[in-house]
Amino acid sequence: MTDLKLIECPRDAMQGLKSFIPTELKARYINQLLECGFDTIDFGSFVSPKAIPQLKDTAEVLAQLKLDQTQSKLLAIVANQRGADDALVFDEIDFLGYPFSVSETFQQRNTNSSIEESLKRVEGMQESCLKAGKKLVVYLSMGFGNPYGDDWSPEIVARWSERLHKEMEINILALSDTIGAANPELVSDLFKNLIPELPQVEFGAHLHTLPENAQALTRAAYEAGCRRFDGAIKGFGGCPMAANSLTGNMPTEEMLRYFEGASVNHGVDMENFSEAMQLATNVFPMEEMHGDE
Repeated sequence: MTDLKLIECPRDAMQGLKSFIPTELKARYINQLLECGFDTIDFGSFVSPKAIPQLKDTAEVLAQLKLDQTQSKLLAIVANQRGADDALVFDEIDFLGYPFSVSETFQQRNTNSSIEESLKRVEGMQESCLKAGKKLVVYLSMGFGNPYGDDWSPEIVARWSERLHKEMEINILALSDTIGAANPELVSDLFKNLIPELPQVEFGAHLHTLPENAQALTRAAYEAGCRRFDGAIKGFGGCPMAANSLTGNMPTEEMLRYFEGASVNHGVDMENFSEAMQLATNVFPMEEMHGDE
């Protein structure tokens, strides 16, 4: 057994790509990920097709998933109450994820709302999730800094974390390094301060980074007490709303290398994971992986 929760994020890997990945190929890839033993698969989103055309087929993908053969749970990203209502129709979905930004500029870019409007969305979605027996995961976007000149400090992140937990009963908060601004010292300090202050919150690390920095950031978060980690095979993807060029996701294979080297049981079936790595080369067009968005 392991107390780690590893979340694989094909949704985050796919969402910024211009070339549409066929629905059947998406489903085949996610089905392979479901065999790996991840705690959760962040598999799709219920957002406007105009905003994220790549994920307009999330419901169709869901219909092709082999959920009777896995213990992994499913998470879908939503940006407003309408998306939440669409996602909550599906019993197969365990978690809804919502990007709440501590940067006013990025909140507008990402969800076309102010932070205050975003708070109201969280309140409504949390109420809907509780009624439906689902859990809402709130991502604190720009949790490690932002490029827009908005005020940022560890105290701001702590204040929003406390408010979301105590006022709205959000119990899963993922600190999100949307643009790759984090360094090991900052990651360590944030988790060391937040986890003891809000012990009933499950804090996660959703880090975008260069591959060469991945293990150092994973180590910093783990040693500071974080036990929930998001990643994407080969670091594919990034947030198309964040900047002119994408900073890739945390490469899952680098996280696994760190945990194996540190003798931490990660619970992933490495044979099935190797097959997923090979399949990923067919899913993601390499010419797009380092281009501008």
